[in-house]
Amino acid sequence: MSFIPTTKKDTEDMLELIGVTSLDGLFSDIPKEIKHIGAVDLPEALSEIEADMLLSRLSDGNRRLSVFAGGGAYLHYVPPVVDQLANRSEFYTAYTPYQPEVSQGTLTAIFEFQTMMCRLSGTEVTNASMYDGATALSEAALMSVRDNKKTRFVISSAVNPRYREVLSTYGWANDLEVVTVPAAGGVTSLADIAARLNDETGAVIVQSPNYFGSIEDVEAIAGKLSGTKTNLIVVVTEPLSMALLKSPGSLGADIVCGEAQAFGNPVGFGGPCLGFLSAKNRFMRKMPGRLVGKTTDSKRNDAYVLTLQTREQHIRRDRATSNICTNQGLCALRAQVYLALLGSRLRDMAILNHRLAGLLKRTLSEIGVTPVFDAPYFNEFVVRVNNARKIRDALFDKGYLVGILLEDDYPDLTDCLLLACTELNAPPDIDALAIDLKASLTS
Repeated sequence: MSFIPTTKKDTEDMLELIGVTSLDGLFSDIPKEIKHIGAVDLPEALSEIEADMLLSRLSDGNRRLSVFAGGGAYLHYVPPVVDQLANRSEFYTAYTPYQPEVSQGTLTAIFEFQTMMCRLSGTEVTNASMYDGATALSEAALMSVRDNKKTRFVISSAVNPRYREVLSTYGWANDLEVVTVPAAGGVTSLADIAARLNDETGAVIVQSPNYFGSIEDVEAIAGKLSGTKTNLIVVVTEPLSMALLKSPGSLGADIVCGEAQAFGNPVGFGGPCLGFLSAKNRFMRKMPGRLVGKTTDSKRNDAYVLTLQTREQHIRRDRATSNICTNQGLCALRAQVYLALLGSRLRDMAILNHRLAGLLKRTLSEIGVTPVFDAPYFNEFVVRVNNARKIRDALFDKGYLVGILLEDDYPDLTDCLLLACTELNAPPDIDALAIDLKASLTS
């Protein structure tokens, strides 16, 4: 069976119609030096069994590392039921509910995702359209501008450096002024924030747990901003922390945004990510993306609708709240299935993560590697070792992805590593890391 839809006669007719005598003439504008002449050198086709065996041999070449790295992307266990349900064709092949009345399953999943994220973040409204945590932060900043018309932002240096880079790019394009506050001691000083506030400040941005793993005093910062028109934006990159710590919304955050990849989405070469954007009710009509609402139909059955859908196709471009309109439906679905599966046990999972990080901290202390900061933490902290880059590379050769080297982004944190623990770092793995790290330090 030929997969070429045109016959030789079809080709000749088309060439004649456009006044070209041959295919070579049709492609004559392509320089000879970049034109491939002759047959393409491809291997012989494989049977399904042969292809499967080849891929198995290739996958055997992958190294399985013991991962102690986080910094915004966390390796958590994803129960197989998440894959099983997310791979159902009615979800997997759906893109965007352009016809909401026939996409009730997708709309239900988005509505439940929104509801779960509201409960975790302590806010009143959440959308489901952010690409990742970095763009969620930038969209949160623009939403703040729409709220109070102020374009000056004070941001902690303990916010993920990549997020700050993306915000800087958005800021350049939208005439935003971004002022950075140092985070000496691993947390952002309230006095340092206060020193940078003025009447033009639209929002203060902190991350908690921050990039160093330390828990910020969000309540104190919110208290400082109380009674002003300055919004407090809290970034959360390890969303599991919200199952154990007080929610940012309950501590006074006006906007909560960040990354929800840790909920049922695997880490794979930088993605896929799942940004979320939650806020108080007054931001609802200023929020980018889509909001699914719940109502009843004419027979009083539950029905779900795209209550607010700020797409460029639906509103005038000059009134669009964002150029982001894509629905992260499949990633949000995975998060929703994961959260529904764990239910109240999500808190147990968060406690386990914190305890394992504590075990790692104590175990490393026993070999002389102590944390750099004393601030409370969730599942991530910073240590300093001599020749950290060399140690990190040596441990990689032994099968460890042992954290992020901070001096690349923070020159004052020379030889500092950011280590993380999740439920996948069993106590024997932690003991093994301590043994190999001690050997590397003394070699």
